[in-house]
Amino acid sequence: MIDIIITSYKEPKATLRAVNTFLNQNIKKPFRIIVVDPFPEVRDFLKQNITDKRVGFFLDPGEGKAYALNLLFEKLYSKNKEDIIILTDGDVYVSDNTVKEILRAFQDFEIGCITGKPVSVDIRNTKYGYWSKLVFAGIDKVRKKLSSKKKFFQTSGYLLAIRNSIIKEIPIDVPEDCIIPYFIWKAGYNIQYLPKAEVYLKYPDNWKDWVNQRIRIIKAHENLSKFYPDMPRTKSLLNEIKEGALFSLTFPRNLKEVYWTFQLYFARLYIYFRAFKELRKKQVFSDGWRETEIESTKPLD
Repeated sequence: MIDIIITSYKEPKATLRAVNTFLNQNIKKPFRIIVVDPFPEVRDFLKQNITDKRVGFFLDPGEGKAYALNLLFEKLYSKNKEDIIILTDGDVYVSDNTVKEILRAFQDFEIGCITGKPVSVDIRNTKYGYWSKLVFAGIDKVRKKLSSKKKFFQTSGYLLAIRNSIIKEIPIDVPEDCIIPYFIWKAGYNIQYLPKAEVYLKYPDNWKDWVNQRIRIIKAHENLSKFYPDMPRTKSLLNEIKEGALFSLTFPRNLKEVYWTFQLYFARLYIYFRAFKELRKKQVFSDGWRETEIESTKPLD
């Protein structure tokens, strides 16, 4: 069985698109889709627009994403190592080959966790659109390298797949896309990156939203060192400099993009400064982040 869990937060139109991108795929194995959202009106909207019985709804208790996922992990748990769980969000959508690529990769029973390739839908000829293309190109480069060497790397919650039998519960004080691959890695499984399985998302398009989103992500990852000090870090200021500084200089196509690249350097330093400052004030990661999600990243609602 393939269980596809789509977590959303009051994004009915975008979530409908996310569901349909899976229903429209040629999936050879039995599957079901579970939409997780704290708003009953989202359930009602989906029921009005989807008649497929393989689509269900789970009312999020509102205690955070990890809390809701733990309830579902307990409910869906299977000892069959061929059963898988695919995790994604309601404000993104996947390429039509996604499930096929995931099933193909899981034929290797040494693999326990899979992540896809985030792709920005923003256009390159704006500053924030260019930043999105550069950032995701850097992520793609690093994940390809680490995956090919069978090394640990932190994954993307936009598209994450795991063997059902490995994870029973996750902590609620760290982001799920970081801790799940770590637990699977500790269990002796490999993590694989699938660049052909794409997940499309909207990037922030203004300074306020960009700063708020990036600071939240940095704080979430820095929180990992506090609770899991032996966890290898692939997302940090040091790794950004080491892996991205020279690479980013090869990315611009014209002088305007060179200027935007140097602006991104200083912007990244600023958000790390802000994040570390807030962490010193004990303003740590909160799993209720969906309530303050960035408006400019919502594609349809």
